[in-house]
Amino acid sequence: MRSGSQRVFAHLLANAAVVSVVNYTVWFAVTFWVFLQTRSVFATGMIAGVFVVATAATGIWFGSLVDNHRKHAVLQASALVSAALYAVCLAVHLLTPAQEFTDVTSWRLWLFVVLLMAGVVAGNPRGIALPTLVTLLVPEDVRDRANGLVGTVVGSSMLVTSVISGVLVASGGMLHVLLLALAVLAVSVLHLARVAVPETSPVPTGQSPGGVDLRGTWRLVRGVPGLVPLIAFSCFNNLIGGGFMALMDAYGLSLVSVQVWGLLWGGLSALMIVGGLLVARLGLGSRPVRLLLLVNLASWGVTALFPLAHSVLTLTAAMAVFMLLMPFAEAAEQTVLQRVVPYERQGRVFGFAQSVEQSAAPLTAFLVGPFTQFLVVPFMTGGAGAAAIGGWFGTGQTRAIALVFVVTGLIGVVATVLALLSPQYRALTASAARAEPAPVSAPGRG
Repeated sequence: MRSGSQRVFAHLLANAAVVSVVNYTVWFAVTFWVFLQTRSVFATGMIAGVFVVATAATGIWFGSLVDNHRKHAVLQASALVSAALYAVCLAVHLLTPAQEFTDVTSWRLWLFVVLLMAGVVAGNPRGIALPTLVTLLVPEDVRDRANGLVGTVVGSSMLVTSVISGVLVASGGMLHVLLLALAVLAVSVLHLARVAVPETSPVPTGQSPGGVDLRGTWRLVRGVPGLVPLIAFSCFNNLIGGGFMALMDAYGLSLVSVQVWGLLWGGLSALMIVGGLLVARLGLGSRPVRLLLLVNLASWGVTALFPLAHSVLTLTAAMAVFMLLMPFAEAAEQTVLQRVVPYERQGRVFGFAQSVEQSAAPLTAFLVGPFTQFLVVPFMTGGAGAAAIGGWFGTGQTRAIALVFVVTGLIGVVATVLALLSPQYRALTASAARAEPAPVSAPGRG
């Protein structure tokens, strides 16, 4: 990679980290804030559901934007749209009586939440564009390590976000969060305006027509042996992971204060940085698909075990394993896609994978909150579950959430073992090993 490309890539990573801090801060903060305002598990589940529905619905379209426009323009437009939506949210927050935000049935509360999450989702094109920029700027033999640096950026963002979210919500609620978001987005737009990405405007061709081109994208994905099963496995993973995501904040906030929870996530996110740096230093080896499945096996295993004890220590240990291994899984999938998909269509394929993989999570994210609140909590408070296992497992709302985590983890372990034993896994491993590096037909390639 030429030194010029290195500098551009470094600037893009830094800018991505800044904008990720903004969006993660808003997402984390509104979840913390709504739970503290309403004390409703249902509400936190709905917030998670809104995010994953919007992400699934827009992924393919965002991918087409990345392929059909200059990546620099996509990055700037994404930040500007997020800033505009956060400005509207600031006005809504200032004009709404405070007591409206304590009522989970208030339409003003949900208008505010939906607008905030729209601002977060408007940042998603950056996540699709970044791996395509790795293909543009980084030689094929070290892209897995560059993907590890991308994972480090995500981990750094979560580290800063967790601390900022907890402190801001405790000190000034969403007002301080929105003011900070607007200021940081303004800085990121000014910074990126001074970064020149060596690329030309995409020109539609027979191999890469303009528009969304869902049919052509599906034909390309289906033509790579084993790629459909990889996306399907990630889809199932997200199906059961949606419930985990929807309940985690409610579980953590039932054990510690919002300040401690934010600081705890900040410390855990540092391990995500360590994981990303390990990928950047060591690479992924010759069998990234196998590594992806083994990482999933370990993550679901600790998910099934940590809730057995009602302790923030076991939660911390499990999340430490998860954070350390997450960059390996993300880098493995990105590396496979970058290798087998032509550069001109990578945005649509990454967007397609994001939409399909995320489309499963809304089902559990929307259902697990009401299911836990209205069925599992009574079951573990004064029902049959409390009578059967309450003596050693515990009873009440927190232990009901813990029971959901145990079942979720066991399902994930079984699914991953079946995937490791499947012929589709062997076909995908062979396909990735045979694949030629994806060509890049753009100027400025190092």
